[in-house]
Amino acid sequence: MTTHLHITAWVIGVILLLVSYAMYKSGNKAGKILHMILRLDYLLIIITGVLLFTHYFSVYTGSAGILGEVIVKMVAGLWMIGAMEMLLTKTSKAKPATGAWIQIVIAFVIVLVLGLGRLPIGFQFMG
Repeated sequence: MTTHLHITAWVIGVILLLVSYAMYKSGNKAGKILHMILRLDYLLIIITGVLLFTHYFSVYTGSAGILGEVIVKMVAGLWMIGAMEMLLTKTSKAKPATGAWIQIVIAFVIVLVLGLGRLPIGFQFMG
């Protein structure tokens, strides 16, 4: 249940990011409202992420490799949230945000590979 809520919160977060970004770029003031809603979604993402971490920690205490990957995924997820916030903040101020986009892509790849491909609750389609 927590896994589904976490993934759903991330999907909603990415959608809100893209729509807020488009609204900021077009000068629409509704982008600020969506940005605030996205910040609330960050809280849901972080809370469900911590719940998943505690689940991994309680179930896989003897497997340091899995716990290491969970910690790296958690850090990459927080990095992605920070990059998303940086992107929207810079875009709202009409400043260049190329670095934020690069960080989002790198963090997103790390999160997807670890979350969906490597860790036990994910989909085992990557070997």
